[in-house]
Amino acid sequence: MSPTLRNALLALGITALIFGTGFWASNAVNDLRLNEIRDIEQQIGIDTLSLETQFDLLARLSCNDIAENSVLSSELNKLADRLNYTEERLGSNNAEVISLKRQYSLLEIKDYLLMQQVAEKCNLKPVFVLYFYSNAGDCSGCESAGHVLTYLRQTYPQLRVYSFDYHLDLGALETLKTLNKIDGPLPAFVINSKAHYGLTDLQSIEGILPLDKLATTTKQKN
Repeated sequence: MSPTLRNALLALGITALIFGTGFWASNAVNDLRLNEIRDIEQQIGIDTLSLETQFDLLARLSCNDIAENSVLSSELNKLADRLNYTEERLGSNNAEVISLKRQYSLLEIKDYLLMQQVAEKCNLKPVFVLYFYSNAGDCSGCESAGHVLTYLRQTYPQLRVYSFDYHLDLGALETLKTLNKIDGPLPAFVINSKAHYGLTDLQSIEGILPLDKLATTTKQKN
């Protein structure tokens, strides 16, 4: 065998080895990623079933029991964190992400309606924030507004924030938007049945909150 042919075969073998190694590594990474996403989806499914069961149980509790148990806010927040992670991994247009967001949005609406009933029944005065955002490139301030609401939710634990993807194809969400007459630019907020639009910074968003109610509740808890 001539040196030229031997070198050519050697180069071909090295190229094939590199290509094969890269292909194997890519498949291994994809398999790990898929397994991770499946684990997240399974956990979200369990969380969803748990929350639905808790809704039924909480509807039967007395006012004293409900006052002692913060109704599902922490559970919904944990589920939201898992969904955000999944969306970051797969993208907002992924079919699985959209399906999970529909489930989560339905749970939010159900919790919102339950808390309204609880507030009326037990003479409570929670502060609700309905927040409508978009990942479709038509809301440059939505990311900033989302961070502000996360901070406010942590600062005022009694503040109940419900976040909805404005463009999500979901009948219940369309009804919620219609009932609250959401027709302005995003981000949009509904507080005490009044809509506000385009707010993105802490000062402006905190300015539309009934801080007197939040402060009173905080003092009572302390």
